[in-house]
Amino acid sequence: MRAVFLDFGSVNRGDLDCKSLERAITPWQYFYDSSEQEVLERIQDADVIVSNKVYVGREAIVAAKHLKLICVAATGYNNIDLAAAAERAVPACNVRGYATPSVVQHVFMLMLNLMRHFVEYHALVKNDGWQASRFFCPLDYDIQELSGKALGIIGCGNLGYAVAEVAQAFGMKVLIADHKGKAPRPGRMAFDDVIREADVITLHCPLSQETQDLISRREFELMKPTALLINTARGQLVNEADLLHCLHNHRIAGAAIDVIQEEPPRADNELLRQLPSNLIVTPHIAWASRESRQRLLDQLADNISHFFRNEPFNQIMDALHPGAANQR
Repeated sequence: MRAVFLDFGSVNRGDLDCKSLERAITPWQYFYDSSEQEVLERIQDADVIVSNKVYVGREAIVAAKHLKLICVAATGYNNIDLAAAAERAVPACNVRGYATPSVVQHVFMLMLNLMRHFVEYHALVKNDGWQASRFFCPLDYDIQELSGKALGIIGCGNLGYAVAEVAQAFGMKVLIADHKGKAPRPGRMAFDDVIREADVITLHCPLSQETQDLISRREFELMKPTALLINTARGQLVNEADLLHCLHNHRIAGAAIDVIQEEPPRADNELLRQLPSNLIVTPHIAWASRESRQRLLDQLADNISHFFRNEPFNQIMDALHPGAANQR
């Protein structure tokens, strides 16, 4: 039996324990990354392949004569030609729920940074602003508390509910949005009402045709001028040109994003090239705590072990997890 991890460098920085993978199947070949041509060569004799973001297409799947299982090292699986896998009767599986604590903590880190202007105050100290102050406490930037603020959650699956729990611990009022344009179900609010009333809006929905540009000029016009936007889901949920326009014109108070429309970004990406002072950008790392990445490996190992024992595992099926193909 032979297992291949096509882009191990995307999840491991030398700080993970691979023993669970080695117990599930051996031997392994761990490749830092793989080009399209390298995929063809590297999986040719493999029984199990793992990919995080490397594309595994029809040609590679058909050529891999020994292939028994495809594992996606993420929840999203749009990098796998599932139709080709099904024709070969090769099941595919993904990992789920492994990153929730990491993402939730990142959401509140971003929120607190915006509310308390951490970046600006850190720069003030670094540039001798505190040392030059006449007072013990320079009040150059407004500082606000999360308690009492309304948090609008758009996309309330397991991750959204986890964010809601922490928000309540901070004393925030939680507003859960229903689907855009739909009448609200019990316990939820109409999408537009959440956009209007929330002090902070956080996105946790998958990318689909319905959610592409979910937040654009129309939604920004509905928001409070003091509102903040947090996006740790998918860059395509937010129209970047409209976001940049609204930030420059202070239509909203600020935004913090962990995702953009094209990743890694091009050098001419306007958001990053201009980087307004009321925008915080992190490079798609909300999910990436060491603990989260270890859970990912361990769940991959569980999937492989359960597969070879003919036990239930996280098999990807069309009816399973609608929209999951676009999640991390």
